[in-house]
Amino acid sequence: MSFRKKPTLVQSCPDNLFLCASGNGYSGALSNSTVMETPELPAWAEEIRSIYLRGESSVFVLHGNVFDDIQHGDRFLPLTEFLSEVLLGAKEIIAQFNPATGVRFRKKEKFVENLDQLIGVQDVDKALGGLESLMLTQDRVGLIVDYAEMIAPSGDTGFQSETDRRSIVTLHRWSLERRFDFSDSVVFLVTEQLSQLSNKLVANPKVSSIRVELPDQEARQSLIRQLEPDATEFELNRLAELSAGLKSVQIKGILQPGSDEEEELSQRVSYIARLLGDTPEAKVRAEKLAPKFAGESYDEIRAQLQPEPSESEDTNTTESEPDSPETLANRYEDVLKLLNSRKRKILEKECFGLVEFVEPSHDFSAVGGMEEVKKELLSIADHIKTGRRTRVPMGLLFTGPMGTGKTFVAEAFARSSGLTAIKLKNFRSKWVGSTEGNLEKILDVVKAIGNILVIIDEGDRAFGNQGGDGDGGTSSRVIARIKEFMSDRENRGRVLFVLMTNRPDKLDIDIKRAGRLDRKIPFFYASAPEGVEVVLLAQLARHKIHHNISFPEHRELISEPLLGYSNAELEAIVLLANNYIENDDQVLDAELLKKAIVDFLPSRDETMLEYMELLAVFETSSRSLLPAKFREIPVEDLQARMTELRRLID
Repeated sequence: MSFRKKPTLVQSCPDNLFLCASGNGYSGALSNSTVMETPELPAWAEEIRSIYLRGESSVFVLHGNVFDDIQHGDRFLPLTEFLSEVLLGAKEIIAQFNPATGVRFRKKEKFVENLDQLIGVQDVDKALGGLESLMLTQDRVGLIVDYAEMIAPSGDTGFQSETDRRSIVTLHRWSLERRFDFSDSVVFLVTEQLSQLSNKLVANPKVSSIRVELPDQEARQSLIRQLEPDATEFELNRLAELSAGLKSVQIKGILQPGSDEEEELSQRVSYIARLLGDTPEAKVRAEKLAPKFAGESYDEIRAQLQPEPSESEDTNTTESEPDSPETLANRYEDVLKLLNSRKRKILEKECFGLVEFVEPSHDFSAVGGMEEVKKELLSIADHIKTGRRTRVPMGLLFTGPMGTGKTFVAEAFARSSGLTAIKLKNFRSKWVGSTEGNLEKILDVVKAIGNILVIIDEGDRAFGNQGGDGDGGTSSRVIARIKEFMSDRENRGRVLFVLMTNRPDKLDIDIKRAGRLDRKIPFFYASAPEGVEVVLLAQLARHKIHHNISFPEHRELISEPLLGYSNAELEAIVLLANNYIENDDQVLDAELLKKAIVDFLPSRDETMLEYMELLAVFETSSRSLLPAKFREIPVEDLQARMTELRRLID
């Protein structure tokens, strides 16, 4: 469409996005001397404006965060209201079609004969036919189609009904209708998941697909400022940062839930005050928290305010004062904890149970040895937190034999770095049907949260070279999309993938290239008594086992016989020895530990374990991360041994 053909329209409606072509797009001429400032538009709405004014499209598909409230100035409007009142505000007729409720008119500024006959029509053929006739005979019509995927679903046309096929053709034809270019009419097709909409529409160059993003930091701050007017700027920033990844309606539901009976609220205040006990300002904190627990049982409230201590926490230590700088506590510390807890539940549910938030009970203090590895990982975490994004790798590959502590170190990394961490769980076998759409929602959440570790265990299963196309190509499309996301440079320093495997040779070679998994970190069994001792002492401390074992005094009796054992096997031996203790006063000594060593029978394939170690050697991105024994062996000898082992395994 060319707006040059409608100069009078361009200057007549300052508040309408499509008809305001002057200035910066946010203001327009009321008269020769008057200018009205309008609130800044979200980036996706500004993109629609640009496309429409250039005449590239009159049919738009809105997908993504379409069931949320959209910010416009100080107002937060549902998407349909935002479209009607803001983007289509100067249209003379605004129609809305929902396959469940039928046709309705959000605005009618002029008389059109027989128009009311369309109201309430649910039959798709009749509704689309009547709306098409309206847009072909009238100017300045806006149409919003809700749940467009129910009207024009994706899939093989051979399995679609006649109604589905007609609807797809009708919507496709609208995008090519030149009458729309000169009548100043526009159509919005709304769907949450783009993959569920017919590809005939999505792939049509005359149909513009626009993603509605989750609220950014600025939008969240604006909303929270309305919900918590007494919060300081520091508290606003903390609440906004922690709510990353949530929709506006979800943030509102957490911070300002529905009201309840005064008597019930008073009882809840009293109960929370008792839970808080003698803590400073318990009454004030209880009054602030009580409304936010509306509808929850006392058991749920107690679980939130008095959680069980984690294994790594010393239950005998006293808490710091809430106002002490060590804990960074403030008036909203309780609200922050509540927000964090509910956010995790919401996002895990929204991501279909395929994402799990990691809450490790240990940090690097529980990891024995691996000093170079810990130093490397803490350096990466520091770069992320301080914003030195160019120094952060796009991804990490943890490789080495089973039982070397890859998962344990990844969880310690999450705890020590302070970064949010999630695990992707078994998506290859569970994602069926709406797979691509589910994945897009998960990736949207990951990107919105930011400063996040995405942990993928058993990476060779998720990204392995597996033949066949028994799932119709779904797995290959999912993996291709994750690869694309991993190599998106916009994510550098904000989203860090940690992929773990003991068989990197089974990984798709494309996943290991630079720009996806930049840093490869090897894990090995302890090759010297000192390495075994560090792990043993760490396990004894982690499980709070009282002992009198010391090194090098007990090296010959204990650590030397355990050379070549995995970290998991060393832990099993420590726990087995602890079972020999007959009473609480007895201390674990060297003889009991020696008895457990003799009794323990490891299950292992020595050839496979050696092969996995050599794979880790050849994958590593830094020679300094290798044990001394591998640094000293010539590469040619290692390669020859690798070839021999591969022949034996095959």
